[in-house]
Formats: sequence, C-alpha cells, structure tokens
Amino acid sequence: MSATLDRDAVPQFVLPLVVHIERDAPPARTAALEAAARAVLMFLADERSVEGEWADCVTAWTDGRIRKVVRRARGAEWRRASALDGVTLEHEGAEVRVFPPVPLDAWPKDLARLQVSGTDLDDPAAPPAPEPGLPVLWFNPELELTAGKAMAQAGHGAQLTWLRLDDEGRKRWAADGFPLAVRTAAPDAWPALTTSGLPVVRDAGFTEIAPGSCTVVGDMPELRAG
Repeated sequence: MSATLDRDAVPQFVLPLVVHIERDAPPARTAALEAAARAVLMFLADERSVEGEWADCVTAWTDGRIRKVVRRARGAEWRRASALDGVTLEHEGAEVRVFPPVPLDAWPKDLARLQVSGTDLDDPAAPPAPEPGLPVLWFNPELELTAGKAMAQAGHGAQLTWLRLDDEGRKRWAADGFPLAVRTAAPDAWPALTTSGLPVVRDAGFTEIAPGSCTVVGDMPELRAG
C-alpha cells in the first residue's frame, strides 16, 4: 500500500470469520480465540492469498481499514459456509473458518445470514500459563469483550505480529503450524507491554469499545530479541 494512501478513501473490505458453535457443544473461549488467530495466519500464508486467486481482494482489504467480522454458525449453516472458498482450522475443540475478504456491504448470502451476536463463550477453567518461548497474544485486562469481538482482536494481533516478522521468521512460524497462546495480561504488566515496541492493536472503535483502545499486544520472542 502506498504510504500516502488514505485508508478511509478507498473501498472498504472485511475479512469474514465464522466460528462453529453447536448449542450442546460450544468451544471454550480461549480455544476459540486461539483458533481465530491461527486461522487468520493460515489464511495470510496461503499461496492463494499471496499470489493466487485471493491476492487481489487481500490487497484491496489491506489497503483499507483491516477489518474482521466474526459470525457464528451451526448445523446446516456451518455446512453451507464450509462449502465456500476459505480455510478452516480446528484447535482444542474450536473450529474457525476464514474466507477471502469481501466488500463491506456485499457479503455472500450464506455468510450474510449468519448472526454476529450470541458468540458468548466461557472457559471451564482458567487457562494455564503459556509455555516458555511460545508466542502470546496478551489481551488488555481492563476491557470486557464479547467472544466474537475478542476473536477478531486476536486475529488482528496475530496479523500485526506476522507483518512484523521477516520472511524467514514467517516461514518458521508457518512450518511449525503457527503455535501461539491467547491470555489476559496481568494488570501491572499491561502498561509495559503497550510501550515495549511489540505489535499493539489499537481498535478503530466501530463496535463495543472506544476508538484507539489498545486491545492486544503480540509478544513473540524473536521480536523482543530484535
């Protein structure tokens, strides 16, 4: 994207994410957030996004506001969504599919009919501390986000971390399957994370929270080392 391009002046695209939520077997919240983040990374690394049939719409999306919207599906809805072009990632009982970017007001009908609200998920127990050396997406401890909003923010954090890496770093992460953890930062650790030089997501404020709110910090060992 040109450095002088006004992101608000170009046509706006959105990256659709759909999370599979059956009434009797919803995924855990942290698993869903981690699945969303990894699915976004898998989509970005896919050859179809880099130089294949999705490349033009990916460029159009990244030229504007890099928006992501999470919707939920179950049963036949999920099967119809799964038939559309995209990539699906399963992680610890959570299943998320990412689709090529679409114009903000021109979603495919099988995605447009899906609900945005209602993605309320919980963790049955507090997640353990991340393994040493594992990339972590740290969430702002002062914000309360719905699961759908948090999944989009996790995707943003993963994408900013991906963009900060060099080609070799991206190849290594992809070859490992994009391991990462999503956790809420300790309140006393959050200020230092946001000023550490690590990738920080600042929300545009379209939904739920105030514009400019810092939501996620992407903490990767090799970015700290650099």
